[in-house]
This record gives sequence, C-alpha cells and structure tokens, in this order.
Amino acid sequence: MTARLPSLNGLRAFEAAARHLSFTRAASELNVTQTAISHQIRRLEQELGVRLFVRQNRALELTTEARDYLPGIRAAFNDLRLATDRLLRRGNDNVLTVSTLASFAAKWLLPRLSSFQDSQPGIDVRITTSTGLVDFRDGNVDAGIRYGRGHWSGLRADWLMADEVFPVCSPALQTGQRPLRRPEDLRDHVLLHTSNTGSDDWRQWLTAAGLPSDISKQRGLTFDLIFMTVQAAIDGAGVAMGRTTYVRDDIAKGRLVVPFTIALPADAGFYLVSPDGRADPPKLAAFRDWLTASARAKT
Repeated sequence: MTARLPSLNGLRAFEAAARHLSFTRAASELNVTQTAISHQIRRLEQELGVRLFVRQNRALELTTEARDYLPGIRAAFNDLRLATDRLLRRGNDNVLTVSTLASFAAKWLLPRLSSFQDSQPGIDVRITTSTGLVDFRDGNVDAGIRYGRGHWSGLRADWLMADEVFPVCSPALQTGQRPLRRPEDLRDHVLLHTSNTGSDDWRQWLTAAGLPSDISKQRGLTFDLIFMTVQAAIDGAGVAMGRTTYVRDDIAKGRLVVPFTIALPADAGFYLVSPDGRADPPKLAAFRDWLTASARAKT
C-alpha cells in the first residue's frame, strides 16, 4: 500500500526551519507567524510519528531521523521549483536566454544586439554572463557563446569567428614622448595583461617578433577580464595584447591603434553552443542565423 504523503505546508515549514535552525527565521521566510510554524511542525511530527527537532539551550537541533529525512525533502522542493520554472518558460516562447563571457558580451555582442532586436521584435533576449560551461539540463539557458575548439560532448557547436592576437594602445601613447615605432620600444612601456584569457599571449607574440620573452615579465598591470584590459589601453595606461573580437570596434573608431604589423592567429575561436538532438525552437534558429551572419560581416 502506498504511504500517504504528509502535509505540504508541514514539509515546507520543516525544510525552512531545518535550513535556518530557527522557527522565527522560517516564519519570516514563509510570511507566517512563528506559532503557525510550530503548529505545522507539530502536526507533521504527529503524521510521521517521528520527532524532528530538539530544543537545547535556546538552540534548535535536528534529530537523527530529521537529518536523514531532510536531503530528500530538500531535493523534492528543488525539483518542484525547476519543474515550475520549465513550465513557465514553455509558456513564454518569446524569451531567449543566452549565456556568454562578460568580455565578449561587452565588447562584441551588446553593441550589435540592437540589430537583432530590430529584426525580431517579438523575441525578448536575455544575456547572462559566466566563465563556466552551461548546464543545459536545468532548462534555464537556451544557448551559449563559448571560446574553444568546438568539441563539447552532447552539444551542437556552430562556428562564429576566430581571433588574431596583436598589441594595441591609445593613439596618444603611440605619439607621446616614447613613441612605439618598433617592437623593441615596448621595453619603455607598461604592458597590460589579462589573468585568465590569453595569459600567454604576450610571451608568444614577443617570441614571434624576435624579442626576448622575458620582456613580458617587466612592470605591468593585470586585470581579471579582457574588456578591462582593453579599457585600460584606451585610457593610456599601457600597451595591451588585443584580440580581434575585443578590439575591432575600438580600432575602427580610433580609440585604439595597432602600432606593429605582426599578428598571430589564435589557437581557438568562438562558437554558439546549444543542446544537440533537441528540437530547434524558432527563436534560437533566428538568433543563430543573425549571429553567424554578424560574425561573417567582420564589422
């Protein structure tokens, strides 16, 4: 015979009180009185025939049985939240959520996104930024834009673009008291670095230019995100190692210049990734077509 499920209100009260180890904070979270929480817990204990909480020195503790019971209850409520979110998202087919790197969003995607909105006014685009890979199983993200070699198990990867790597700086820096005419002139300038992306770019470029790679270790500034490094170069703080995707617009608008002709091809590129084997919703297909066309346009 299937066991009768206990009161849902009692389970909610138990999960909140167990998480906070406080009836008062649980009551505040659930917007009820502390007395109501106490009654719901007491009723749940009667239904289960098990004691769940012990009060000791004004502190609330879980019994052994409650500690064993809690993970399953917590997982059940989490599944309910995810299922509800997926249900609501299905009913809102005009929302397209795209995950990408913060620097890519700031320096390439966002300046172009208005053209997609103009062509597809019925699609509500939401951009979320993350340095980690997207877990599409939770249903919260429709697609991701990622940098790599295009080999991600279980994902469709559509090629967008590759980068070249080369130094960039402010026009004022190039024509200042210590102008940049030859790669050797970098010895007299502050080098700007990005700690995560392309941390080896300076060393590789210097080697290709026939210079000692230890120049990359001279005084400099380091930033967490490449768009911050690019902004520092625009502000005249030093010379940055630019990547085409992140500096193309600033070069075109005269905010940055390329002082040397040597450029290296990057060993990876940008891809639009989405779950493989799923039906391709019209909103994602439209975004994919627009994105690949924009990448090919080189503007």
